[in-house]
Amino acid sequence: MQFEDLEVWKESMDLKESVYKTFANCKDYSFKDQIQRASVSIPSNIAEGFDRQTNKEFIQFLFIARGSCSELRTQLMFANRLGFIEEKTSEPYIEITRKLSAMLFNLIKTRKERFN
Repeated sequence: MQFEDLEVWKESMDLKESVYKTFANCKDYSFKDQIQRASVSIPSNIAEGFDRQTNKEFIQFLFIARGSCSELRTQLMFANRLGFIEEKTSEPYIEITRKLSAMLFNLIKTRKERFN
């Protein structure tokens, strides 16, 4: 198995791509950079953790990815409040971050139960 086989990685890659496209023309470059960094952090940490030496390290990177989900969700809410995107655009992304966070939680739980 490779990290590319993980459903949570695949879905986080899809979200990252959507976020990049949605904010491609955002003129607030600091905000744009922050939201794009948060979105890329999720699949990147899943991938990096997967290829670490120990299960403990993998779990730590999954926690970081989960934190990035919360950061991204907050940035999306902020984007809506600032009028960068409408609620009809932000809400589906916010729901995806909630789903990814739950998927990461379940993966962490499974890894702890199986390998500790």
